[in-house]
Amino acid sequence: MIKKIYTYLSTPEEKGKEIGLFRTITAIFGGLVLSYLTMTLVAFIIPLEIKESAIISIMFNTFAWAVAATWIALSYTKFDALIKFLVPTIIFTIALYILY
Repeated sequence: MIKKIYTYLSTPEEKGKEIGLFRTITAIFGGLVLSYLTMTLVAFIIPLEIKESAIISIMFNTFAWAVAATWIALSYTKFDALIKFLVPTIIFTIALYILY
């Protein structure tokens, strides 16, 4: 069962010109989650008042979402797209847990 799922996710799509529904949805929502986690992490890291760091992190959010969504969408396989979403999400979540 797990081997079937891994094989399905790790095989590239037949047509290289199509992104595919899985990678598109992963790119949109994965990029959104990554950009919000990054926005929150930036607000904690910047040594300014919370109002000023919130403004900077909100401005950064749109750019981070676009970059993360493009990075995830340009994955070679579905498994790569999933890994490109899960690994940074786990890292940012752990960093936020430690800082908060």
